[in-house]
Amino acid sequence: MKLRSLLIAALLVGGFVYLTNHDSPLRRTLSSGELPSWSEPTVAYSAGLTSDEQNNIDIYKSAKDSVVYITSTVIQRGFFGSYQSQALGSGFLINADGQILTNNHVVSGSSQVEVTLPDQSTYKAQILDRDQVNDLALIKITPKKRLTFLNLGDSDRIQVGQKVLAIGQPLGLDGTLTVGVISTLHRDIEGENNRKLEGMIQTDAAINPGNSGGPLLDSAGNVIGINTAIYGPNGNIGIGFAMPINRAKTMLEAIRSGKRIVQAGPLGVSIVAYVQGDIAEELKLPSSGGILIDEIKSEPARSAGLHGATREVIVGNYRVPVGGDLITAIDGKPVKDQDAIRRAISSKHAGDAMLLTIYRDGRSMDVKVTLGGEAQAGEERF
Repeated sequence: MKLRSLLIAALLVGGFVYLTNHDSPLRRTLSSGELPSWSEPTVAYSAGLTSDEQNNIDIYKSAKDSVVYITSTVIQRGFFGSYQSQALGSGFLINADGQILTNNHVVSGSSQVEVTLPDQSTYKAQILDRDQVNDLALIKITPKKRLTFLNLGDSDRIQVGQKVLAIGQPLGLDGTLTVGVISTLHRDIEGENNRKLEGMIQTDAAINPGNSGGPLLDSAGNVIGINTAIYGPNGNIGIGFAMPINRAKTMLEAIRSGKRIVQAGPLGVSIVAYVQGDIAEELKLPSSGGILIDEIKSEPARSAGLHGATREVIVGNYRVPVGGDLITAIDGKPVKDQDAIRRAISSKHAGDAMLLTIYRDGRSMDVKVTLGGEAQAGEERF
């Protein structure tokens, strides 16, 4: 599906309508001395805050001063020559040194990046590094005061149904909090320039243009995602997407170690499918299931000694290549669907190792694979 990144090219000005009627029937009734038609009490008292409401308030108070607003100046070329345009996004501080995580598309092509803190102080920002595959960027300001920052959570442990909170500046309205749940996990979407964004978090928390780069928080205030895209061209319809924060943690670890960031390339296999249950048993494979390898296409699968299919069998109305390795776990985590390989690779960089648990000839074994460089255009990321 085609997604729209959460970036806006100008601030929203005006357009507000006050929901106040200064000549309402209620006002006329009370001014004429007549009693209202409802029963006592005439004074409403607050029932207090629920624990969930208090949690929302606490998270917002603790996080809001760490969410920043990013203005990106881009030089455009038009019929009458060059001109400047500005785009607006969000970001969040990750340490007291002024480092900020955001989306790559927020700062892409910029001649100048400016960061505004919630107290309206502004700073010029330096772009430290980018991860274009995962639409991530790390920028830095030189703060003149002590800054608060957000803690990074663990996006591998989140679950569908848990509460999430988004903070950003949708449509230029800074400091906006919205609340929702995780709608689903591991969603693949098509981002800008037809680049696929894999393994995204889908949420119904309202996010809109301008939310790009802002944090998606759990109920403990930890960042579990970076708000990145929405479905449809006209703003929030309850389907938004965030990049899991563990992708950014991988980028940050590479920067701290001084390594150049190169996204890991494919494993070098083609696959049959994810098989489990009765079909797996019919193929004399574990019923718990796994990803069945069809062919060994290239490195690094060939160097690791992985095996492809050796023959075909008929299962129902289908010819199924069999005899290849069955991948049952990746880095110690059981394989649950055929996208597990792509998800694992998306969190790796070139030179990283990936531990595959495979089933071959009636027994399980571990195979260590060292991943190569980034996939070529059009190359499948298996």
